[in-house]
Amino acid sequence: MSKKIFSIFLKEQFSSLFEFVRWIPVSLYVGVMAGTASAILLASLTLATTLRELHPWLILLLAPAGWLVGIMYRYLGEKVEGGNNLLLDEIHNPRDVIPVRMTPLILIGTFVSHLFGGSAGREGTALQTGASLADQLSRPLRMSHSDRKTLLMAGISAGFGSVFGTPLAGAVFGMEVLWIGRFSYDAIAPCFLAAFIGDLTTRTIARVLPGIQHATYRVVDIPALSVRSMLLAVLAGIVFGLIGMAFARTTHLISCTLRRFIARPELRPFAGGLVVTVAVFGLGYAHTSRYLGLGLSTIAMAFQARLAPYDFVGKFLFTTVTLGSGLKGGEVTPLFYIGATLGNALSQLIPLSPSLLAGMGLVAVFAGAANTPLASTFMAFELFGAEAGAFAGIACVVSYLFSGHKGIYHAQRVGSRKHLSAISNEGLSPAQPSMHRDEK
Repeated sequence: MSKKIFSIFLKEQFSSLFEFVRWIPVSLYVGVMAGTASAILLASLTLATTLRELHPWLILLLAPAGWLVGIMYRYLGEKVEGGNNLLLDEIHNPRDVIPVRMTPLILIGTFVSHLFGGSAGREGTALQTGASLADQLSRPLRMSHSDRKTLLMAGISAGFGSVFGTPLAGAVFGMEVLWIGRFSYDAIAPCFLAAFIGDLTTRTIARVLPGIQHATYRVVDIPALSVRSMLLAVLAGIVFGLIGMAFARTTHLISCTLRRFIARPELRPFAGGLVVTVAVFGLGYAHTSRYLGLGLSTIAMAFQARLAPYDFVGKFLFTTVTLGSGLKGGEVTPLFYIGATLGNALSQLIPLSPSLLAGMGLVAVFAGAANTPLASTFMAFELFGAEAGAFAGIACVVSYLFSGHKGIYHAQRVGSRKHLSAISNEGLSPAQPSMHRDEK
C-alpha cells in the first residue's frame, strides 16, 4: 500500500514539474514581448506629455485626432475594438486568435489621446499589447482552449506588471480580474513567471532608452495599527469604494448615451474630444492642465503636500468623458490620480496623514472600480512597503465590498453564490459578456 501511495506521489510531483518546465519558454517569450511593448509605451507617453506641455495648442486638435483614430479602428481594427473586455471574453469563451494588429493600433491610439490632451491611462494599452502578442503563440503551438486561456492570462499579468513596475500585483491581477469572487490558480506559474520577466525586460530597456520610468511614492507618518486606526481605514475604504463605483457607472453611462445619440462610432471620440477641449480652454488651461494625460506629477504631489480638495472631481470628469467617448487609453492611472487626490482631501476630515490616505486611495479606488482587491493590496505593498500596505489592504477590501461590483471591466464574471445574488440585484447576468465589444 505504501509503495502505491509513494508511486502516486512521485507521479503527481513529476506531472507538476513537467507543467512548470513546459511553461518556462512560453512565459519567457510572453514576458519579453510584453515588457518590450510596455517600454515602448512608457517612452512614447513621456514624449507625448512633453510635447503637449510645450505646445498647449495641440489640445485644440483632440477632437479631429479622436475622429482619425475612430476611422482607423473602423477600417483596420473592428475585430479588436473590444479592448480589455475582448481579452476577458476570449479567456472565458475562446474563439479566434487575437489579431496582432491590436498592438500597434492601441499604441497609436493611446499616444494620440495623450499627445492631444485626453485624460487616460496606460494599463489598458499594456494589457492589450501583452495579451495580443502572447496569443500569437497559440496557433503555432496548437494550444488547447485551456492552455490558451493560461497564455492570455500570462500576457495580461506581464503587461500589468511591466507597465507599473509591480510584478507581484501584475501576476495576481491576471488571475483575479476574470471573476468576481473567485481566484484562478490554474495559471499561477505562467502568470508569475511572465510578470517578473516582463518587469525585468522593461527595467533593462529603461537603462538604454530615455523616458522610461516607474513612479515611486513615499508614505510618511504611519500610525501603529490599532482599533481606532483600522476603523479610520475602513471609513476611508467606504468612500473610496463609492467613488470607484461612481467612476465605472459614469463612464458606462456616457458611453451608452453617446451610442444612443451618435450612430457613427468614429464621431463619438470626436464629440468627447470636443467637450474636453472646450472645458480646458473655457475653464482656463492653467486650472485644468493637471487633469490631462496621466497626471503623474499631481499624484506625486498628493503624497507631499495638501492639494485642492476638488482635484479628484476634475480628474473624474475629464477621464469619464475621455474614455466614455471612445478615446483610447486605460482607466487605472486616472483611478490612481482620483484615489490619491481624494485621499489627500479626506485627510482634512479623517485624522490620518495626507500621504497615507493618498496611498490608500491610490490603490483602493482602483480595487473598487476593477473588483481586484488582492492585486491592489499587493501593489500597495510593492509601492509603499509593509506598514502602509497593511492600511491600504484594509481600504482595498472595504472598497471592493462597497463598490457594487459593477466595475470598469464588463466582461468579468460572477464566481460565487454570494456575488451572484449581489450582481443579480443590480440587473446583471451571472455570466455576462462584454456589454459593448468596443469598450476598453
